Amino acid sequence: MFMTEKELQELANRIVAKMMRIRTVEEWFSHIEKSEMAKQNDYDNLDMTVEDDALGEAAKLMTLMNLFQEREEYEKCAIVKRRLDVLNEILGNQ
Repeated sequence: MFMTEKELQELANRIVAKMMRIRTVEEWFSHIEKSEMAKQNDYDNLDMTVEDDALGEAAKLMTLMNLFQEREEYEKCAIVKRRLDVLNEILGNQ
């Protein structure tokens, strides 16, 4: 399989763009982790809303649901689904 010069240039541009995004994220994280808030390492003072907390919990439960499905642990899936239903009600009422 051979690439044309145009296709090769497009691939190179995509690679460079991706590398720049990765570098930017690394620099941002390096800067942020030196901030006073990050140094405090105080999870309890994040000032999250009920919706923020529910979304975080939903993300965790969806990850667990996928894990349990892969393992074919369907009873656990049912328990997680019930909890997700409750969270969906919370998020729907916001």
